[in-house]
Amino acid sequence: MKHFWVFVSITSLFFTNSFAQKPDKFTSAELFHEVQKLNFLGTALYVAAHPDDENTSLISYLSNHEKARTVYLSMTRGDGGQNLIGSELAELLGVLRTQELLAARHMDGGEQRFTRAIDFGFSKHPNETLKIWDKEKVLADVVWAIRNIKPDVIINRFNHRTPGSTHGHHTSSAILSMEAFDLTNNPEVYPEQLEWTTPWQPKRIFYNTSWWQYGSQEAFEKVDKSGMVRLDVGTYYPELGLSNNEIAALARSQHLCQGFGRLTDRGSSNEYIELLKGDMPKENDVFDGINTTWSRVQGGKAVGDILYKVEENFDFQNPSKHIPELVKAYQLLQKVEDEHWKTLKSEELKKIILASAGLYLEASSGSSSATPGSKAIVNIEAINRTAPSVTLKEIDIVGVDVKLTPNTVLGDNQRENFELSFTVPQDISFTSPYWLNEPGTLGTYTVNDQSLIGKPETPSAFKAVFTLVIDGVEIPFEKSVVHRYSKPDKGELYEPFAILPEVTSKIDEKVLIFANADTKEVQVKIRAGKNDVSGSVELNHPSGWLVSPSSIPFAIAQKGEEISVAFNITPPNAESEGKIEPKITLGNKVYGKELVEINYDHIPKQSVLLPSEAKVVRMNIKKSGEHIAYIMGAGDMVPESLEQIGYQVHIVDPNDIQNGDLDKYDAVVVGIRAYNVVDALKFKQPVLFDYVEKGGTMIVQYNTAGRWASQFKNIAPYDVTLSRDRVTDEKAEIEILAPNNSLVNFPNTITKKDFDGWVQERGLYFPSKWSGEFTPILSMKDEGETEKQGSLIVAPYGEGHYIYTGLSFFRELPVGVSGAYKLFANMLSVGKDEVKKDSNVKG
Repeated sequence: MKHFWVFVSITSLFFTNSFAQKPDKFTSAELFHEVQKLNFLGTALYVAAHPDDENTSLISYLSNHEKARTVYLSMTRGDGGQNLIGSELAELLGVLRTQELLAARHMDGGEQRFTRAIDFGFSKHPNETLKIWDKEKVLADVVWAIRNIKPDVIINRFNHRTPGSTHGHHTSSAILSMEAFDLTNNPEVYPEQLEWTTPWQPKRIFYNTSWWQYGSQEAFEKVDKSGMVRLDVGTYYPELGLSNNEIAALARSQHLCQGFGRLTDRGSSNEYIELLKGDMPKENDVFDGINTTWSRVQGGKAVGDILYKVEENFDFQNPSKHIPELVKAYQLLQKVEDEHWKTLKSEELKKIILASAGLYLEASSGSSSATPGSKAIVNIEAINRTAPSVTLKEIDIVGVDVKLTPNTVLGDNQRENFELSFTVPQDISFTSPYWLNEPGTLGTYTVNDQSLIGKPETPSAFKAVFTLVIDGVEIPFEKSVVHRYSKPDKGELYEPFAILPEVTSKIDEKVLIFANADTKEVQVKIRAGKNDVSGSVELNHPSGWLVSPSSIPFAIAQKGEEISVAFNITPPNAESEGKIEPKITLGNKVYGKELVEINYDHIPKQSVLLPSEAKVVRMNIKKSGEHIAYIMGAGDMVPESLEQIGYQVHIVDPNDIQNGDLDKYDAVVVGIRAYNVVDALKFKQPVLFDYVEKGGTMIVQYNTAGRWASQFKNIAPYDVTLSRDRVTDEKAEIEILAPNNSLVNFPNTITKKDFDGWVQERGLYFPSKWSGEFTPILSMKDEGETEKQGSLIVAPYGEGHYIYTGLSFFRELPVGVSGAYKLFANMLSVGKDEVKKDSNVKG
């Protein structure tokens, strides 16, 4: 673990996001590594579609071996995937995956950028993808990224020449990158961007190919590689004590919500990049023919003359020895006219000066949040642990009119503490992911501030600027205001300092199902963002629904305290749906946001403000049975959804079940991807099948084909072959193949209309083959494809029934799709119609 944490500290230096808000700390070997990077003036841009698409081996190689500034441009934030570690889906999953990407870049030394494109789910062709994304908007974002990052080389993860052979998002990322390569230097293309940036022409663009493009390693060995560059990404970095592929594995393992934790690798490993446009480099050098020295910028040679000597004569025992030279280089750098390189290299150089001097600067709030109009107190710490002469001239909080001018010499290893207080401006923006502030479309987020487009996260609410005089030169150092605290079981912790509303509200159940006209009590939670909050809350509701009382007064004494108030909601007799929205009135202000906190150990805490609302659905639904056993898989909200229609759902740990334990349940439901992630199931198949054989109902939801151990070949009592078949069009036409089967008749009659309003997809990972005991119930297909009949199959087994379904109930139930509820109720009721008939005969 020692080397792991050593590397954690070094990578925080060379990009702009503040991973977990922790301060930078460096060994002298790490500082030398950074000096080497400071002296390389070249940039690479890696382009793909999603979090986890990036080749961390290549990004780390470019960053740590070539010493280049390396940026990963992900078209999306991964909003449409699944989550193996929690319940976040859709936009909240995008927030989580954004932070996991930043954690990965923290490991491999890269930077992270995005477009406004949304991961709307699997797409089979780039034509569909680019239509939903709004190609012009996303292409503009790619051009914007290239013009700002100014890469010398671009590397695409995917092949633009093979549309339809892989995920449409994948191919689209390469298509957009190729088009942008030819557009970014044309001032007539997206001219509105030139108010903030300048045209730029990369020198060459590559495709990161591999044997999988050719079907096998053997086939790839026979390919003419004269148009490719071979890079050995298994190189070892003595100054870091890690090989490149070990670093890459650490980076890849940050994608925890996708289950990508992996072993590290060591040894030689080749990556190939195929030239698509530009001139072919020589000697497997990506930057061949590109001036990556300080002489590439006017006035840079004088800076380089100093910094190359620092690198050549670096003193590992006493890095502070180089402070006079570093400060002189900083002075000269401020005279360079090239704003792009001056800005980038000034930040790198300042961080090296700070670390070389052993200077520690911190601005920490005693609270994790504040509200507009409230008083914020920031504790300042400054200490000089090695530099001979440093004066703390002033401390300025950006965004408010507050400043300290201590003008004090920082004595040798003598800590200086100060306190700043200010009133948070009333018009300040709340802390929340900027891309979620406005409603978007199915394919793109709405971001009206051009300067924010592409940024990985919302900038910090407040920054402290420390103006230091080092060796006679004034240098400003910027630090985000954070919240530093400790926990007995975790030690010292840091998290972002957030600006939040005075009050937020929440309805836990995001969908409220009314299976009849009975009145339900709905709890609204109210959370105070400051002390002594009082006001009233009412519930906006759709026409035809009744809510009482009309308004409820409340008072909360302590910041962070949460109370609940109850409203009674009566639905109409007829089927209906709409939204209920808590609206809180404090004086003359009305608040309607919900605060969602995403808090995992591997990412900084995220505060997300979303509209406070819940969907209400009045549906005429029937069910049979009451008690359901649910075996959780990769995490979903199906159990809560089933409880909405009156089932009692019992979460069962498969480790604990023995023969006969399940007999008391009307059905056993296996959660999504359970066979992929729950090892205990491989020992419990006989118990589950015994339950079915004795008359039980077992429902298995989708699992990812080919991602389980050999013991799971028998996920069903008969032969079933799972595939990658899926239907991605949520509006795809449905044909009912078995109209007389109880699954579409009892206790609810299922028609094609029940498949209206589905979201993101019909389903995924359908079986492609099954034994004759199974009956396929539905048929569906995407445009231009063959019919898929494996979305829902059922087979009798003994006295019970086994059902496998790839239909995306885990998406449809939480958003209140009526037809999905009715069909799932029928699945839980399978065989019960026969019991009912037998009872009537006996009667």
